[in-house]
Amino acid sequence: MERKNISSPSFFIGKGQGDDLISFGSGQPDLPPPPQVYDILPTYRSFKYGLIQGQENLRDALAKQYKDAHMDQFVVTNGASEALDLSLRALYEPGAKVCLPRPYYYSYPHNVALASMEVRYYDLERGKINLENFKEQAKHCKIVVINSPANPTGSAQDIETLKEIEKFCEDKHIWILSDEVYKDLIYERENYLIEGQRVITINSFSKTYSMCGFRTGYLYARDPEFLQKVIEMKTHTSMNTNILGQEMAFEATKVSQEFLDEQLKIWKERRDLFYEGLTGLGLDVWKPEGAFYLFPKFPGKNPTDVVNDLYHDHKVITYDGHWFGSPTRVRFSYALDKEKIEEGLERIKHYLDQ
Repeated sequence: MERKNISSPSFFIGKGQGDDLISFGSGQPDLPPPPQVYDILPTYRSFKYGLIQGQENLRDALAKQYKDAHMDQFVVTNGASEALDLSLRALYEPGAKVCLPRPYYYSYPHNVALASMEVRYYDLERGKINLENFKEQAKHCKIVVINSPANPTGSAQDIETLKEIEKFCEDKHIWILSDEVYKDLIYERENYLIEGQRVITINSFSKTYSMCGFRTGYLYARDPEFLQKVIEMKTHTSMNTNILGQEMAFEATKVSQEFLDEQLKIWKERRDLFYEGLTGLGLDVWKPEGAFYLFPKFPGKNPTDVVNDLYHDHKVITYDGHWFGSPTRVRFSYALDKEKIEEGLERIKHYLDQ
């Protein structure tokens, strides 16, 4: 394997498990989508432009998942990524600041910069929000981003913390972008939905339903002026979101809770296996409450060296903590079956033994 320095997630995105690779990299579920989403394919014949805001049947189905919501409060987007991008640009003001968690999902700072706003950070403590630090940083900002459960930490914030943030931001007239793409992947409790007139909920069908490549996401907000800005912007950028993807997403909304519960059991079993394996190797890592990531430290090792050495010498893909604003850690995704996790742990052990 030719040794090229790995400096960005783009080096790995799209790489599969072939060529004897074990990928703990991409946050892409390996479980198949629900079979219902494929049932429409033999008879589907709609290939014209769709509604910019999103197809009505899908928006109506989404509204039924949120208390007192209406279909007109939803915009269907090209994944959660477009929802975040449109939201930030719609809220743009000259000199405005956006408060991000650190560690952060690696695209957040770039999204803020592309929206021509300034980043501030509130630092997490082993994945958790310190409310005092959060308030000190957020009070200077127009927007805060909450990601719970989170990428890369796997942490789900305590409900009382989220309620306090909800109240603080309402009192200070701060917008909340609540990134909830992992809301259905929580192991310890039910999801808590942050609500309010200045709250924008961002979600997608990528994680819950394993539909990453369909690029179907959405945002939900109560402010009609904000929603109109988003729709007008989308009219002149991507136009409608893929209508076949939307129809398949609509079928996914019909999936039973029992199906989702069975999926969650698989994720929890993998978490426990991988967490116990990494702690057994002596790595400093906390147990995540959601999503499918672990974020360990490798004592005495530079994360960039760890990522390069594991990939080039042991055919193991991991993500550098530098990309997430955490230069002491390495991110592992356990979106792969238990046999591959066990094989990956053996390779990591061999690397540490060397």
